Amino acid sequence: MMILKCKVTTLEAMLGTASNNKEIHSEFIASHAPDAKSREEEIEAVGVEGAIEKSMTVFPRNKEGVPILWDYQIKGFFKDACGVLRKIKDSESSKIKAYKKEIDGLIFINEREIPIRTKEQITSCQRPLRASTPQGERISLANSEEIPAGAEMVFSIRIMEDGLYKAVKEWLSYGKLRGLGQWRNSGKGRFCCEILEETRGSFADILEVVE
Repeated sequence: MMILKCKVTTLEAMLGTASNNKEIHSEFIASHAPDAKSREEEIEAVGVEGAIEKSMTVFPRNKEGVPILWDYQIKGFFKDACGVLRKIKDSESSKIKAYKKEIDGLIFINEREIPIRTKEQITSCQRPLRASTPQGERISLANSEEIPAGAEMVFSIRIMEDGLYKAVKEWLSYGKLRGLGQWRNSGKGRFCCEILEETRGSFADILEVVE
């Protein structure tokens, strides 16, 4: 078992993904949280007051008002990265068969909330969205909170199977090409990762064994 303490620094601006409309967020977005408690936490965290439009996607805030990512967003990035990189011959990701199941069951982020530290002002990013419908092509405007490049996040990754260690580092390296948050295909949210500390332990260190 390995624990990697990581510092992620964004190379490009990152966009928020949570709806600022609590009712919409509750029905369509927070429903993807792993349990009811997580869902309630998310709904409480997206209440950004002021002039932000309800249609804007935002960053959840913690109790101190600091923007955050949720732990499962990092795991979601791992699934996205592995799903693509496993198509590359001889990559570490290509060696994992049921990769979603292994990421869900054997890789964990220690922190529930991951603060996004930035000295820059949070702005907004507006861009057109095009979609082909039976009525023809439709264009709408998407609006998201944007945290400028240079933001930092520190979190720890618990890897319960040593065979996944190299794959996790591969996914973190992939962040330089495809990042976190919305509009990733444009390069938004790309990041570099520095491993601050590596700790090795046994299975008994992971769980409290009840005798």
